[in-house]
Amino acid sequence: MVLAPPEEVAIARCCEERVVIAELLELDGRQILEIGCGRAELTRELAQGGPGRQLLALEVDEVQHALNLEITDLPNVRFELAGAQALPAADQSLDVVLLFKSLHHVPAAQLDQSLREVARVLRPGGFAYVSEPLFRGEFNQVLRLFHDESQARREAFEAVRRAVRSGALELVSQTFFEVLETFRDYAHFEQRILGATHTEFRLSAATERAVRARFERSAAPGGFSFRKPMRVDLLRRPDRRKPGPAVPA
Repeated sequence: MVLAPPEEVAIARCCEERVVIAELLELDGRQILEIGCGRAELTRELAQGGPGRQLLALEVDEVQHALNLEITDLPNVRFELAGAQALPAADQSLDVVLLFKSLHHVPAAQLDQSLREVARVLRPGGFAYVSEPLFRGEFNQVLRLFHDESQARREAFEAVRRAVRSGALELVSQTFFEVLETFRDYAHFEQRILGATHTEFRLSAATERAVRARFERSAAPGGFSFRKPMRVDLLRRPDRRKPGPAVPA
């Protein structure tokens, strides 16, 4: 199996990402690392979704990390301030590494090192779940007016390709789907997207008018809805352990 260029794939399925996670991964009883946990919304779902799950949730945004440290009702989650290029975990200590829309936020010069770190901390046979938004669709037409991530997303995809070609990680599957994101109004969009603490956006009056006009094209009953195309690369650390000699009866 080879990694398919995202722009060449037609997508017909729309579902929540938790559905894809459940289809691809067994998380109960696993040691899990989440890189770039953000507001820890998905972290909470994962931590409470089954027995025996232990999570280490990382965030590089100091403001958001401080907020995450105030969470006291997730005893099986440890929050740490750290990035993908230097993971605070021992060699071969984890069963699953999760990157939800976070790989393309890693600086291009650190992408290869970050994926080597992912391979390092995984046990042989352990999985890396890399979820990345595709730079297509109406939502990206809104974003690119003030924050064009097309190059960053291409670089993240090529870094995954290099990791697979090098043999550090092997490709298990690719899954393409869309998620539906709805905003109550433009103020809600401003709060969630423009108000994100990890990036400071300074829009001129003209840009703000253009963003609002483009955003309002997606009016739907109950708010403003966008179908956001996604790609999940499910990777695995190769298990090169060879069976030992047969034990005499």
